[in-house]
Amino acid sequence: MVLFLSLILLINAVFSFTVWPPFLRRIAADERSTDAAGKRTRFFTVHLVLISTALVLAAVAFVAAVIGFASLA
Repeated sequence: MVLFLSLILLINAVFSFTVWPPFLRRIAADERSTDAAGKRTRFFTVHLVLISTALVLAAVAFVAAVIGFASLA
């Protein structure tokens, strides 16, 4: 069971680290991310917070997966 859960956590972490950074680049390039003066908008800030949270959770999942795999040894 620990092996299965560790694999799921690892897959989740890899997926998140693969998907979210390119999405942030697309958000940063979106015209709604800056106003006429070039300042970042709430649109960008909200997405930055959401993506940062997802990446922190992915890091936690990765650490939990590593701990799970280490407990099997």
